[in-house]
Amino acid sequence: MSKIAIIGATGRAGSQLLEEALRRGHTVTAIARKASALGTRAGVTTKNVDVLDAAALESAVAGHDAVFSAAHFSGIPASAIINPVKKAGVKRLLVVGGAGSLFAAPGLKVIDAPGFPAEYKAEASAGSVFLDTLRQETELDWTFLSPSAEFVEEARTGTFRLGKDDLLVDAHGRSWISFKDFAIAFIDELEKPVHTRQRFTVGY
Repeated sequence: MSKIAIIGATGRAGSQLLEEALRRGHTVTAIARKASALGTRAGVTTKNVDVLDAAALESAVAGHDAVFSAAHFSGIPASAIINPVKKAGVKRLLVVGGAGSLFAAPGLKVIDAPGFPAEYKAEASAGSVFLDTLRQETELDWTFLSPSAEFVEEARTGTFRLGKDDLLVDAHGRSWISFKDFAIAFIDELEKPVHTRQRFTVGY
């Protein structure tokens, strides 16, 4: 079993990654500004860290087999995550991505498609920059998992599809995935790596 550090462990995606990791017997260090709010749980260590404090983040992730980043992209440069992970000597970085950098049609990214919500553009743009930065990374064994267009609070089904760089859409024209099923795909990749130094996506 692996020792995992989860940055952004109190968020919607991060909290489900924590639950799925524990379900499979991994141990977790939960990292967030107010990680202690998670309380005391078997298999979990909490560390209150501001992700922009490079020294504190480096210390928090040191000694882990893998780091998960579930932090928002907007306001956090890619280097704020990547550099402390590298300096800590952790080789594996798995990132909760966004759907904006996926392709809705050949040559057309979701973020550039007509009707993309203006309120999500800053986060989606920053996520795309993060992915581009990772693609230039030669030291880390990284993976970037993009959810579908809708990232929702629904049931854990264990049934979904994987893709690469194109937005997945179901038979009814909807692009969606639950946080819980996303977490399954994410931990699957940790345990049996298939997308080393790649982005992939998950949806119904």
